[in-house]
Amino acid sequence: MSEVPLTLTTGDGVRLRGRHLPAESDLAIVIAHGFSGSCNSPRARHIAATLHRFGAVVAFDFRGHGNSEGVSTVGDLEVHDIEAAVAFARSRGHSTVAVAGFSMGAAVAVRHAALFGGLTAVAAVSGPAHWYYRGTPSMRLVHRAIEGRWGRAVARWTRRTRISAVGWDPPPSPPWELVHKIAPTPLLIVHGTADRYFPLRHAHALYESAADPRALWIEPGMGHAESSMTPALVRRLGAWLREPSVPPVSPPA
Repeated sequence: MSEVPLTLTTGDGVRLRGRHLPAESDLAIVIAHGFSGSCNSPRARHIAATLHRFGAVVAFDFRGHGNSEGVSTVGDLEVHDIEAAVAFARSRGHSTVAVAGFSMGAAVAVRHAALFGGLTAVAAVSGPAHWYYRGTPSMRLVHRAIEGRWGRAVARWTRRTRISAVGWDPPPSPPWELVHKIAPTPLLIVHGTADRYFPLRHAHALYESAADPRALWIEPGMGHAESSMTPALVRRLGAWLREPSVPPVSPPA
């Protein structure tokens, strides 16, 4: 079946644009992209096409990104965006819905699963454990884009990302504080050893704060999020989302 253009309306009234890849399957996989990303990028399309082998796919642009309306709150109100995609999948008759999030989308996927529940599996790829991390040059650049007027203007012009000029008040609970609430839904944490945004300690912090059932895949040589997902890793991810009882890879010491 070919993909279908999609418009979603969130619980707080933001219209999102996306794509639906239908399938005659009990499973639907919701894909949550990273900050300044889009479901229409070539890499995101490749990931969606590969995951489509395992079930239906719902891919969308977060608020403030691409063709969606609103402004990005960088991980706070975006939980409503995922919930809108999950509700759409259920309305199409899929009895099981899993979420795969990347980078910012991984943080939102963790927070959504903890706050809303009702999923069959959650995968967080290259996600942060806590907010305000500036320990790498890449993240210092991200903070410049988020916090400064000129940085937000550049993000809007070059990345089609509209960032809220109003800071968090109060800050939302970070992923590591909420991740234990995901249980008994299976959780998979995927992180690369060459991630230039978030070092491995973020993955370990999430894993150690989570409750079983949980799995941790440390991928040697992998970089950050969608841009570093190999076809083989996407297939492994799809297989886990379809059968999350697959024995996890033991985390290294």
